[in-house]
Amino acid sequence: MYKRHRIFIAINLPHEIKRELANYQKKWPELPAKWVKQENLHITLIFLGELTDLELGEVCFIVKNVVEKHKSFDLALSKVSYSPINKFPPKIIWALSDKSKNLSLIKNELENSLLEKINFRPENRGFKPHITLARINSFGFRVIEPEERPEVNENIDLFFTVESIDVMESVLKCGGPQYTIIESHQLQ
Repeated sequence: MYKRHRIFIAINLPHEIKRELANYQKKWPELPAKWVKQENLHITLIFLGELTDLELGEVCFIVKNVVEKHKSFDLALSKVSYSPINKFPPKIIWALSDKSKNLSLIKNELENSLLEKINFRPENRGFKPHITLARINSFGFRVIEPEERPEVNENIDLFFTVESIDVMESVLKCGGPQYTIIESHQLQ
C-alpha cells in the first residue's frame, strides 16, 4: 500500500502581508466563522488531491521546470469580501487579488504540464487568485438578524512580490490543517 499525500501548489505570502490580513479577524469578531491561522494564509494555484510518492516526485519535477522559466512579479490584493458574491449565505471571507497575466500564465502552464503526468481534476470554474481568510458557518450566519450582519466589502491596497511557487502538503488535524512546504521553486 502506497502512502498518499494531500498536495497543492501555492504562493506563500510574506510575513507582513499575512499579519495584515490576519487583523481582519479582529474587525468582525461577531461573525460565526472559523478563521484561517495566520501562518496558513496562501494563494492556492492548483489543488492536486491525494498523490503517491511517485506522483509527488513528478509534481516537484514539473513545478521546477515550469517555474524556472518565469520571472518574479508583483501581485496586488485589492478587496476583502464575502464569497461567493451575490449568494446567500456566503461560504468564505476572502482577500481577492487583481488579475495577473504572469500568474495566469504560470498557472496554465503548470496545469497543462501536470495533466500529462498526474491524474487530477482541474477546476472548471474561472481562476480567481485569492486568500481564504475565514470559512463561514452557514447556520450561524442565517440566524443573525439581517440588519446585524456585518458588511464585509472593503477595498484594500496590499502589494507583494511573488518570488517562488511552492509544492505543499496538507495534513488534516483536529486543530485544523497543517501545511508543510515540500519544495519551493524560485522564480527568476
